[in-house]
Amino acid sequence: MLSIGQLAAYAGVTVRTVRHYHQIGLLPEPSRDHSGYRVYDADAVIRLIRIRTLAEAGVPLARTHQLLDAGEEEFEAGIDDIDRTMRAEIRRLQRSRRRLRQLAAGDQLTLPQSVVGYLARLRGLGIDERYIDAERDSWILITAQDGGYPVDAVIAQKHIGLDHPDVVALYRLVSDAFDWPVDDPRIEDIAERVDRVSREASETGDMIGPAHLEATFVDFLDGAATRASPLAERLDTILKRRGWDGWTHLGHAAVPANHVEDIRSDP
Repeated sequence: MLSIGQLAAYAGVTVRTVRHYHQIGLLPEPSRDHSGYRVYDADAVIRLIRIRTLAEAGVPLARTHQLLDAGEEEFEAGIDDIDRTMRAEIRRLQRSRRRLRQLAAGDQLTLPQSVVGYLARLRGLGIDERYIDAERDSWILITAQDGGYPVDAVIAQKHIGLDHPDVVALYRLVSDAFDWPVDDPRIEDIAERVDRVSREASETGDMIGPAHLEATFVDFLDGAATRASPLAERLDTILKRRGWDGWTHLGHAAVPANHVEDIRSDP
C-alpha cells in the first residue's frame, strides 16, 4: 500500500494534484490506515497515470471522467470529438495570431495598402505626425463605409499631387500650422495655396467628386476637421470667402456678391 506522497511520485504528479482529483471526483477517495492517513493500491496508481496522460494530451478534466470509464468505441468517439474541438480552437488561435501580426503592422490593420503607402510618403516628406494622424483617422472612417468610394483612385491623384512642389509646400505649411496661434497671418498663405492648387485640379479634371460618399457622412468628416482647432475653423471661413466649401471634398461654393472684393483683395 502507498501513501499519498508515494502515489504522487509513482504517477509523476504533485500531492496537491492528487488532492484536487479527489475533490472533483476523478480519483476515488481510498481507505485510511489506523492513523487516518490515506493508503492507495495499484489500481489507484494506474487510474492516476491514465488521468495524467489524458491531461497531458489536452483532454479537459470535465471530459476525463467520461473517458476513464468508457468502453473502447465510446472512448474512440470521445477522443475524436475532443480532437475536432481542439482543431477548431487551433484555427481560432491562428486567426488571432494573424490579427496580432497585423496589429504590429500598425496602419495596415485598418487601411488599404494604397493609403498606408500614401501616409508613409507623407512621413518621408517630414510632415508632422499630428497631421498624418488626422489623415489616417479620416481614411479609416472613409474606408469603413460601404459606398464604393474610389480609395485607390483618390490616393493615386494624391501621389500625383505630391510630385508638385506647390502641393508639397502646402502640406508642409498645414503641418507647421499645428503650432501657430489662431490669429497667425500665415493662414492666408495656406488659403492662397489651397485655392490655387484646387483650381488647377478642378480645371484639369483631377478632382474626384464627392458623390461616392453620402452627404451626411461628408458633413460628419467636415465637422471633425473644423473642430480640430480654432485655426482650422478660420481657414474654413477664408476658403468659403474664396469660393470653396468643405474639407472632405473641396467644392465650388456660391460666393456672395459682397465678398467678391474681399476675394480679389486676398493675398
